[in-house]
Amino acid sequence: MSALFKQLPPSDGTPANFETIAQALTVQGYCIIPNALASMDHVGQELFLQACQMPDNAFSPAGIGRQQDHIQNSFVRRDEIHWLDGKTPAEQAWLDWNQALKTYLNRRLFLGLFSYESHFAHYRPGAFYKKHMDAFRGEANRVLTTVFYLNPSWTTEDGGELVIYPEHDPENQGNILEKVMPTFGTMVIFLSAEFPHEVLPAMRYRYSIAGWFRVNNTDKLDPPR
Repeated sequence: MSALFKQLPPSDGTPANFETIAQALTVQGYCIIPNALASMDHVGQELFLQACQMPDNAFSPAGIGRQQDHIQNSFVRRDEIHWLDGKTPAEQAWLDWNQALKTYLNRRLFLGLFSYESHFAHYRPGAFYKKHMDAFRGEANRVLTTVFYLNPSWTTEDGGELVIYPEHDPENQGNILEKVMPTFGTMVIFLSAEFPHEVLPAMRYRYSIAGWFRVNNTDKLDPPR
């Protein structure tokens, strides 16, 4: 069942899709929101232009593992990343939007979210990220994963879909909950420790922003990011 709930009217300046997100997380643990930044479309456009105009050396090959165990493994993933720190107006607007979402979800769902981090993810033609988890239940401080897509005019022939799997698939049958095209403006949010997922090979350059809301639990380490 897709999480495209009817958006409620905004109250006290809160974006309507914040309530959409809260409802979906409560009901099924994930949501897919088209035109997530509809009220500030220019920010998505500016983030896309920033990402695709950055020089190649601004991106670093993504790896797996943490700290001294961090390694690059092209069998598992072949994307490149660039962390966002608010140095451009578009980055700061993106971080502000997620800060507001954090405040709303804490008030609405009592999640105890403490911080948010995100990076551009760049997939060259043929790049992928095999099935993985963003957090392990009870062993990490990531609570929510966000993915925001920056790809205009994306078609099914371009590939690069995000595939979300159910948490419990005892016979490893590869049952699929959702397959999401990385279309400009679409945002996916899910509970980090509950949904295995993968990125299928892209046929052309694919850009997104991947992020994580965390709780303040610094003695726990996360799996690959």
